[in-house]
Amino acid sequence: MTRSTLAAHLALFTVNFIYGLNYVVAKGLMPAVIGPSGFILLRVLGATLLFWLLYLRKRTPVPATDLGRLALCAVFGVALNQLMFFHGLMRTTPVNASIIMVATPVLVLALSAYLLGERLTWMKVLGVVFGAIGALVLVLAGADAQLGAGHLGDLFILINASSYAIFLVLVKPLMRRYDAVTVMSWCFLFGLVMVMPFGWHELTEVAWSGLTTPVVVAMSFVVVMVTFVAYLLNTWAIGRVDPGVVGSYIYLQPALALGFSWLFMYIGAEQLGIPGQYSVSVGPVQVLSTVLIFTGVYLVGRRSATV
Repeated sequence: MTRSTLAAHLALFTVNFIYGLNYVVAKGLMPAVIGPSGFILLRVLGATLLFWLLYLRKRTPVPATDLGRLALCAVFGVALNQLMFFHGLMRTTPVNASIIMVATPVLVLALSAYLLGERLTWMKVLGVVFGAIGALVLVLAGADAQLGAGHLGDLFILINASSYAIFLVLVKPLMRRYDAVTVMSWCFLFGLVMVMPFGWHELTEVAWSGLTTPVVVAMSFVVVMVTFVAYLLNTWAIGRVDPGVVGSYIYLQPALALGFSWLFMYIGAEQLGIPGQYSVSVGPVQVLSTVLIFTGVYLVGRRSATV
């Protein structure tokens, strides 16, 4: 493993550690502090400003022929991806959301075969089927209103996972020509235009003067770390490893989300200064879904699943 590849793996671990914590931090802020669409607008607005501050220092030219693909990346990697994730997270549990997101690597494989012409083996096809069934079992049979989980929320997370998989495939060719800052600057600029109509009303309804310090810190974490830093590291890593490798790190998220959920539940959200309530449920549905998804992941990974 080269030094560059090792750095990419460390970056991907950092990204998914941040994402694992985000499941419980963002869950605690919605909708008591800010609505999901308003939160997305805040995320995208903050990240756009940060990315363009870096981009304007060197201003790498981007020809008009690549702007269309960048706009598509913005649809699937910023607008649809984030809107579905936050609306889904508000309606389901962090553990359910993280389990469904594990289906992303399987979706990446299927989309890579369809869009990039990668050869599929029967073992990989069987893995795709198992992973899809696992995610659908959780969506269709895993709702528990008392624990904050619902069918609609799980479905939104599944759409989010599919959108993110499409983004990983679409952005790979761009990373052969541009650095991560250039790609993310344009993606977030296009994404800002897309999410503005959905989130403006909720953003203006936030009682900014009444926010406590812990809430401000939590919101800043989501904007800076989850959005700016995580997207930057993730996109940088895509330029050095295959999309399938990037997707495989999502396998860490259920364990991380479960661990952080237990931590927040036992410490107490009130002591942390975050208004959300945290519940952890690991029942037959979650176990069955996890077994199916990881069986699919194992079958896909028995031979190279990269693109």
